[in-house]
Amino acid sequence: MTAIPSAMRVIDVPKPGGPDALTLAERPVPAFGDDDVLIRVAAAGLNRADVLQRRGAYPSPPGAPPNPGLEAAGTVAAAGRNVREFKVGDRVCALLQGGGYSEYVAVNVGQVLPIPGSLDFIEAASLPETYFTVWSNLYEFGRLQRGETLLVHGGSSGIGISAIQLAKALGSTVFTTVGTDDKASFCEQLGATRAINYKTQDFVAEIAALTANKGVNVVLDMVGGSYVARNLQVLATEGRLVMIATQGGAKGEIDVLRIMQQRLVVTGSTLRTRAVEFKREMKQRLLQHVWPLIADGTLRPVVDKVFDLADAPAAHAHMESSTHKGKIILKVGG
Repeated sequence: MTAIPSAMRVIDVPKPGGPDALTLAERPVPAFGDDDVLIRVAAAGLNRADVLQRRGAYPSPPGAPPNPGLEAAGTVAAAGRNVREFKVGDRVCALLQGGGYSEYVAVNVGQVLPIPGSLDFIEAASLPETYFTVWSNLYEFGRLQRGETLLVHGGSSGIGISAIQLAKALGSTVFTTVGTDDKASFCEQLGATRAINYKTQDFVAEIAALTANKGVNVVLDMVGGSYVARNLQVLATEGRLVMIATQGGAKGEIDVLRIMQQRLVVTGSTLRTRAVEFKREMKQRLLQHVWPLIADGTLRPVVDKVFDLADAPAAHAHMESSTHKGKIILKVGG
């Protein structure tokens, strides 16, 4: 067994700002509790929430590591006395409240999953935040069913790619919006029936035409703002709008009469601050419904680009360029 050092490299944010606010620092290896797993991190996934945290708009919850990183993959370096599910040396990935941009991270075992199939650490680091978010919002809150239709905004993002593949695999028809024709072709190759370029097409009109004016059963929205009213317009009777981010603004107009007449449901969620009990439940859903589909190749991780840990500023700049298709990953260890 490799000895655990006393210190580790991390990416820190001493002062909010642009990508250059991310700095390489040294911190103590975190302590871990009886119900925790200490992971030697090999790779960490980037998420939009990391960008918000870097800007000072999304601080870590109380008790969580202060540096960014909501998902990571690596090997178990140590385990708490109550942990029976994993042992030292196991290959795992984990959903985190923070701290993924580090060589070690401690996390409750309820948020740790085995790496499915033959995936490597880079691929596995793209899974936890994405699939915890997609499953909880599409299937727990959005109640998406086999045979229903789904509209996913931001289809070429990590969330979008996973939502397209999973909903398609579980029997739904998927439409999506993207910002370029190249991304549209990419999403249709992944399984979207139609990808709509929102810069050149009106997604409300396109969805009406694609569904014979019936609308879709569920909309998964990470835009907010002006999209809220338009999302309500594309929902079928008893449709569900699920909001998971506010990239287009935190406020939007709601047609209350439309909601009443069509019996629509408007909901949303954030994941980071949810209790570990909820995350443990979602973990079991993933192990039952999603991990086998990843292991057999039905669902495949899509990694856009890999950066070394010290190059985290460049990785954030790449994310903010919005040119990526798939996940951006930091390579942390071997």
